[in-house]
Amino acid sequence: MTLTEQMVQLARQAKTAARELARLTPDDKNACLLAMAGALEQNKADIKNANARDMEVGAGMGLSPAMLDRLKLNDQRIISMANGLREVAALPDPIGKVLDERVRPNGLKLRKISTPIGVVVIIYESRPNVTADAASLCFKSGNATILRGGKEALNSNQAIARIMIEAGKRALRGFPECAIQVVPTPERAAIKELLSLTQYVDLCMPRGGEGLIRAVAECSKVPVIKHYKGVCHVYVDGAADLKMAEAIALNAKIQRPAVCNAMETLLVDRKVAGVFLPVVAHRLGEKKVQLRVDAAAGMILKSESENPTFEIRAATEQDWFNEYNDYILNVRVVDGVRQAIDHINHYGSAHSDSIVTQDETCAQQFLAEVDSATVYWNASTRFTDGGEFGMGAEIGISTDKVGARGPMGLDELTSYKWIGIGSGQVRT
Repeated sequence: MTLTEQMVQLARQAKTAARELARLTPDDKNACLLAMAGALEQNKADIKNANARDMEVGAGMGLSPAMLDRLKLNDQRIISMANGLREVAALPDPIGKVLDERVRPNGLKLRKISTPIGVVVIIYESRPNVTADAASLCFKSGNATILRGGKEALNSNQAIARIMIEAGKRALRGFPECAIQVVPTPERAAIKELLSLTQYVDLCMPRGGEGLIRAVAECSKVPVIKHYKGVCHVYVDGAADLKMAEAIALNAKIQRPAVCNAMETLLVDRKVAGVFLPVVAHRLGEKKVQLRVDAAAGMILKSESENPTFEIRAATEQDWFNEYNDYILNVRVVDGVRQAIDHINHYGSAHSDSIVTQDETCAQQFLAEVDSATVYWNASTRFTDGGEFGMGAEIGISTDKVGARGPMGLDELTSYKWIGIGSGQVRT
């Protein structure tokens, strides 16, 4: 079978499964999701064995420690995946909601009803937990999904999908097993083939680095919901609680530096930079974070100690645009909130940005004027996540302005149709 034939077969099977999903009740879907959650926990050893093979592949590919951390699955992360499925099962069913209702003067009744999108292709890198998140959200929202992870995670992705499908078949007679499919080949050409099948595929959602997302958006003939990169900022205002600011900055950068909602640039008001920067730089230095600094931040940090515990180098113009996904952080000193907002709107990626301040007027200006999908006041950017937003899990994050924006959960995986109920009306 050629690559083209393989992709056509996957897409046709998904289209058929999408129609079969429409016949399932909310109770049917929830029973399957709960069975899948239990199966993931019961098969932790199989998943970890598959993941160990992927970790070897990833190391051989030269992935950074941060990217290998994204790839790794342990007991805690598998349990977290399972709990994500349970949270999705507990959410209200998004299909069949009456979104709008009206009666026209001629008596024609109109209803706007939420419906599944159909067949959704998810393309992603490294993080095998996306397999469970994406499959569960698509399943609950009545969408068939075709999953295409990176070659470094192929064994993990296939193991997770297989366990979920087998659990669904045990839980429900007539379970549409092609509702969840993993592209079996790591060949890049498979993506272009799959995304040319507009008669079967309704939507593509890429998750990963900027290069992957741009390549997908450029080759796809089906609609793409995306964010190109996560250049996220934390601005520490002159009126900030500096202990709070330190905790937020550390969390935003080092909890998981390889994810898209990790901070890439720290902006500090000149009023507090002399006090705040040396403290936070030492803490970041303990975690081996390299600092790329502007002239003002460099002067403060160079004069701080003859033998600093942190590494600094001068930031280039390009650095302010970079998503590192690594233990590297840009640092700039700014003159107040206005300059911070201007910096973010120029260099940022409209993903997630935060202000730390006790000044409500200043905070409200930041929240109103920063043009990003998610903006925070006194909180870490790491909360931009479907699970943290109470969506159970997320299918991805969008920085587009038309359609979904920010973390995408069940409701963002629906479309709608109008239903007209008449009594013989004709248009004159």
